[in-house]
Amino acid sequence: MNAKAEVKRRERRAKAIEDGWAQVRSHTVLEHLARGASLSTESVGGWGVVNDRGSITPNRTRDAEPGEWAWVFAHLLLHLGLGHLDAEPVLDEAYSAACCVSVHRFAEAVRVGTPVLEPPDLPGTDEEALTRAWRETGVPEPFKALGTGGARPCLALAPPLSRWQLAYRGKPEPWTERFARGLIASATDAMERAADARGQTRHHRAMGEWDRALAWFVSSFPLLGAVAAGFTLVVDAEVVRAWDISLAAVDAEHGEIYVNPGAALTAEEWRFVLAHEMLHAALRHDRRAHGRDPYLWNVACDYVINGWLISMGVGELPDGSLHDQQLTGMSAESVYDTLTTDIRRARKLMTLGGRAAGDVLGDWLSEPDAAHRRSSQRRPRPWDDRVGGVDLDEFYRRALTQGLEYHHARGRGLLPLGLEQEIRALDHPPLPWDAQLARWFDEHVRAELPVRSYARASRRQSATPDIPRPGRVRPEHLDRRATFGVVLDTSGSMNAELLGKALGAIASYALARDVPAARVVFCDAVAYDAGYLAVEDIAGRVKVRGRGGTILQPGVDLLQRADDFPADGPILIITDAQCDHVRPRREHAYLVPRGARLPFVARGPVFRVA
Repeated sequence: MNAKAEVKRRERRAKAIEDGWAQVRSHTVLEHLARGASLSTESVGGWGVVNDRGSITPNRTRDAEPGEWAWVFAHLLLHLGLGHLDAEPVLDEAYSAACCVSVHRFAEAVRVGTPVLEPPDLPGTDEEALTRAWRETGVPEPFKALGTGGARPCLALAPPLSRWQLAYRGKPEPWTERFARGLIASATDAMERAADARGQTRHHRAMGEWDRALAWFVSSFPLLGAVAAGFTLVVDAEVVRAWDISLAAVDAEHGEIYVNPGAALTAEEWRFVLAHEMLHAALRHDRRAHGRDPYLWNVACDYVINGWLISMGVGELPDGSLHDQQLTGMSAESVYDTLTTDIRRARKLMTLGGRAAGDVLGDWLSEPDAAHRRSSQRRPRPWDDRVGGVDLDEFYRRALTQGLEYHHARGRGLLPLGLEQEIRALDHPPLPWDAQLARWFDEHVRAELPVRSYARASRRQSATPDIPRPGRVRPEHLDRRATFGVVLDTSGSMNAELLGKALGAIASYALARDVPAARVVFCDAVAYDAGYLAVEDIAGRVKVRGRGGTILQPGVDLLQRADDFPADGPILIITDAQCDHVRPRREHAYLVPRGARLPFVARGPVFRVA
C-alpha cells in the first residue's frame, strides 16, 4: 500500500471515530457524560478503554463504522455513569467482567449505535455480588470477552494527581451525578413528546437560521467548531430590546451569544455574524482593552475580525457592517490608534450590537442588564463542566489551537496571517511582569562577575592540600559600581499595593545583581531627591513624601543631569499612569498597574504589575 492510500485510510478511521463520538454527544442520556469526557489521541488494542478521569482511548488502527464507534463510546461512558471507577476499585478480571454485565444490561435501554459484541444471557445479579462470586469460582468463559478492551479490561485508573493539581483543578462533579442529569433530561424529553402527541404546547422556540448557522460551525468548520460547541444562543426579543442589540452580541464570560430574532439576515449572513461574535470571545477582546475606551476598542476589533472573515470567505458581510480595505493586515491595537485620531467620527460607527454599547458585553453592564442576564435560561458552561475543571481562558485557548490544527490537517485553506498569529500566541502567553523586569535587569544592570585570584585561597582544595588554587573573588572598584535610578510617583492617586509589589521586586533583583545602592527620586508636583539608598531599604523604609499633582519629567531630568549618576545608568519609572508626558533620553522602563494606559506612546518597555 502506497503512502497516499495509507494517509486516506488513517483519515477515514479518524473521521469514523469523530462521527461516532458526535452521535454519543447528541444522545440525551449520554450528553452530560460525554461533555465531561474526552477522546485521547493515543491508541490501544481491542476497541477502547476509559479511565476514571473520563479519558477515552480508542483503537485508532481499527477499521469500523461510526455506528460501531458510537456503541463502543456509549459502553465506556456507561461504565463512568454507573460508578464503576469510583473509589479506586481493584480492576481484576472478575470486577471488570461483572461491570460489563451491568453495562450490557443497561445498554439495551439506551440503544446507541451498532453493537460490536453480542453478550450471552445476562444474570440478574448486581455487579458486587457477581464480583464476589467470580473471584471465588473464576469468570465463566462466555463472560470473559464482554468488554471493549480486547485482551485487557476496558476500565483503567489514571495516575494520581499531585497536591497542587488537586488544589488548582478542584473537586470534579461525580460521574453518577452527570448520569442522573442525563436520565432526568431524557425523561423530560419523553414527557414533552407525549405532550406533543396529545396536542399540548411545548415551551421551546422554533429552530431559526441562527441555530443552523451555529450547527454548521460544529459540523463543517473545524477552526471554530470547538468554540461553537461551547456557546448557547439566547434568542429573546425582550432582552435584545432592553440592551438595544441591533444584530447580535456576545458574553464571553457566560458563553452566550444574544441574537436579535427580528433581524432580517440570510443564512450566510448569520454565519458571518456568529463567527464574528465567537472570535470576539475566543480572542478575549473583552479583557484586552487595557485602559482603552471600551466602545472604540470594540470598533477596532470589529474592523480586524470582519477583514479576516471576508478573506476566509466565511458567510457574507451584512449591510452596514464595518470594513475598510485600508486597515487590512493591521492589529486591533493599531486600528484603535488610528481611530483615536478622529474620535468624534469614530464614535458614530456602529458595531453588530449597535451604537450604544457595542457587541462585546462586559462588566460595564448596568444592574437592570444584570437582572436580564440572571433571568436568561442558560445551560452549564463547558469550562465549569469538564473533568478536573478548566478556567475560561484555558477553554478558549484549547478550542482555538485545536481548531487551527484540525483546519490545517484537513486542508481547509489558508488563514489570514494576523488571525493565525493571534491563535498561536495563545499557546505562548507573555511572561509575567516580574520575569520581564528580571530580564530587563539582566540586560541593562550589569553586575561585576567574580574572578579567580591567588589573594584568596580556594575552599575546594582539601583533596590536594599541597596544590595552591585561586579562589573566587569579586573585583572591588572604588570608581564605579553597577546602579540604576528610580523615579517614583508619590501623588495621592498612587496605590500602596502597586508600590509594595514594584519596590519589592526591584529590591530583590538588585540584590541578585549585586547592586549596592540605587538613586531614588520622588515626584508629585515637584521632585524630591532622596539620593542613593541601599537596595534592601528601598522596599522597607521608603516613605512617600509628596501628595500633590503628578509631574515626572523634573525627576527624570534630575537624574539625567546628576554628576554622581552614571551616564549609561538605566531609569525605572513607577507610576499609576496618571501623569504628564515623560521623555527620558536614556535607557528606561515603566512599571504601571495592570489595565492602566500611559497618556503617551512609551519609548521604553512597559511592565504591567498584576
